[in-house]
Amino acid sequence: MLTATALASLHALFGIRLSTAAAVLAEHGQSESLVTAGLPDAVVFPATTVEVAALARLATAHRFALIGWGAGTSLEGHALAVEGGVTVDFRNMTAVLEVRPEDRLVRVQPGISREALNRELRTTGLMFPVDPGANASIGGMAATRASGTTAVRYGTMRDNVRALEVVLADGRVIRTGTGAPKSSAGYDLTALLVGSEGTLGLITELTLQLYGQPEAMMTAVAAFSAVGQAVDCVMATMQMGLVPARIEFLDADTVAACNAFSGLALPHAPQLLVEFHGHPEGVAEDARRFREIAEGFGARGLQLAERPEDRTRLWAARHAAYHAILASRPGARAVVTDVCVPISRLAEAIEETRADIAASDIPGPILGHVGDGNFHAILMVRPEDAIEVATARMLAARMANRALRLGGTITGEHGVGFGKLGHMAAEHGEAWQVMGALKQALDPLGLMNPGKLIPGQGRASLA
Repeated sequence: MLTATALASLHALFGIRLSTAAAVLAEHGQSESLVTAGLPDAVVFPATTVEVAALARLATAHRFALIGWGAGTSLEGHALAVEGGVTVDFRNMTAVLEVRPEDRLVRVQPGISREALNRELRTTGLMFPVDPGANASIGGMAATRASGTTAVRYGTMRDNVRALEVVLADGRVIRTGTGAPKSSAGYDLTALLVGSEGTLGLITELTLQLYGQPEAMMTAVAAFSAVGQAVDCVMATMQMGLVPARIEFLDADTVAACNAFSGLALPHAPQLLVEFHGHPEGVAEDARRFREIAEGFGARGLQLAERPEDRTRLWAARHAAYHAILASRPGARAVVTDVCVPISRLAEAIEETRADIAASDIPGPILGHVGDGNFHAILMVRPEDAIEVATARMLAARMANRALRLGGTITGEHGVGFGKLGHMAAEHGEAWQVMGALKQALDPLGLMNPGKLIPGQGRASLA
């Protein structure tokens, strides 16, 4: 609990931008997925880096935790307060600070969402392509090293964050990285902080890589008789040198949910959604070559969508897949988990996961960014049914162990939070202890997002 002295100091710093109202605390105590933790003791809404630095100094003086909050779309409990403390909501820090078209760079504050950023960039001919599906905040995307549907062409947040401004636990403000395309000057602190989930500091500014808006885009949809055929088609597509902007897999259950929810009429079969960006002639040629490859693997009913409204409808349905799947089982909550494996083992990983889910008593449609070996299972449970919740936890654990057995990782883009702490030692070995040592060096009091990511954490649970 915050002491009365600490609360008075916070009120002096933030005034009406400090809240202890029950509704505000509850808003910051829930997650998109079925994970639980306690509530924060207070929520603050900073407007400047100076305020965040002053807040960190107060936290050090009064020994309370700080938990960063963006759009609240994380899935492994990253932004939940497992030890009380103060949630730092960045919704008031949404400015585009500088656009440098000649360098294809933009400086932004952390609270701006990816969709809002791209609206700001429309007149520049540039775009920020990283698309995790949810309209997440840019700061949250960096903190979790997010990726999404376009990573196969444009990379993840790891590849597209050039520089950061970060407030450390003791209130120091550091800048990492530069506007230069590369550097060999010392440790890469930007890379360390991208994906650190707020456990090393609070991001207050980001410099991002931008890309030219494509002159032409085309989406192809292809149905397959079996998962293996679809994944083999993906491998062949990449090996033939095609570089799609997106290449998404939906299993038959996901397709059925999307058809019902979004009014599509796709065949009830595994599907690939593939999009190409570039010059009109190049896009047409890529689509033609993809058609040949897909038909060679038994694709049927291949459709091409070139008109913006047709493409938008398909991708809106894909982005709504999570809600479509939830709607297919009214009253259910989801345990959402992801893994990533070498693409050569992807079909095996998906098929084994599907067999596991089929042998259980809960539904769990599968979809994913198969161009880079990443897929998700949406395990739907009745939250009041302890057996179903335990089954979902077991299935998620088996997915993580399977990914490690196949040479992959326990999470390709959702991150660790406290939901996957139990698998970190198996993936990283002694390297996980090194992560703990870095945390100790930068945050010796353990105030920055405690309970997440590193050894000795994990007092919250999925339940």
